[in-house]
Amino acid sequence: MDLFQYDFMLRALVGALVIGLAAPALGIYLVQRRLALIGDGIGHVALTGVGAGLLLNRSPVLVAVLAATLGAIVIELVRARGRTSGDLALALLFYGGIAGGVMLVGLSDASSASLNAYLFGSLITTSAADLVTILVLGLVILVAMLALRPALFAVCHDEEYARVSGLPVRALNLLLAVATAVTVTIAMRAVGVLLISALMVVPVATAQQVTRGFRSTMAAAMALGLFAAGAGIWVAATADTAPGASVVLLAIASFLVVALVTAGRRALRRWSRPVGPPVAEPVADPPEHEVVLG
Repeated sequence: MDLFQYDFMLRALVGALVIGLAAPALGIYLVQRRLALIGDGIGHVALTGVGAGLLLNRSPVLVAVLAATLGAIVIELVRARGRTSGDLALALLFYGGIAGGVMLVGLSDASSASLNAYLFGSLITTSAADLVTILVLGLVILVAMLALRPALFAVCHDEEYARVSGLPVRALNLLLAVATAVTVTIAMRAVGVLLISALMVVPVATAQQVTRGFRSTMAAAMALGLFAAGAGIWVAATADTAPGASVVLLAIASFLVVALVTAGRRALRRWSRPVGPPVAEPVADPPEHEVVLG
């Protein structure tokens, strides 16, 4: 029986494909800035927003967007001012976000199943309104990352050079922070706040093994993210597994396969090199102050 004849499975597939494209398009900039784990920190802040939404009987997704955006802006301002290290700021987001989220969810009337849906994703419960939110925000993130690629690359590669060149560095950094917060929030329904960083980082790490330029790496990462998202939903539908975990495991499997193939090709190239006769090293003339005894 074709499970994709059902509307909820089609919504899950479309939502996953959009996120599979948008997450690596943003993640390549985070990897370039060595902020691969920022998605986890912001995800924990988004969990606090989910708990607040459940407690106040408001839309958990909308409250999570506000909370995650505020947290991303705060961490960017702290990082830019240099008052504390980026690692410490991320640690504060990790621990404060998860603690606040668990406490607020506990105070609300929500069940543990509701919390698990946001922690690990639950695309099969995505409503039509949720899908519209994912599509609109996901496409906005994707268009922004592609349209502003030269400026964002300059900021991520060398912030001082970008500032000297006249680029609005502060605004671009804030844009990346807000885009990360929005991507994490909409991806909660697909892979969950605990797994979203994997979809941002793993396709980029996989593409970097076989590409050289920034543009080709970005295109390959988006293609890998699209494959992992689509194939993950198919595996989840046929094998009755968690959609988020299936997507992430397929992304990691792709990384391992590419890593093994790349290592094998390098080994074959080393073994296939012809071994020529040893080349005698030239004898250097003795220094002028040394006496050569004949």
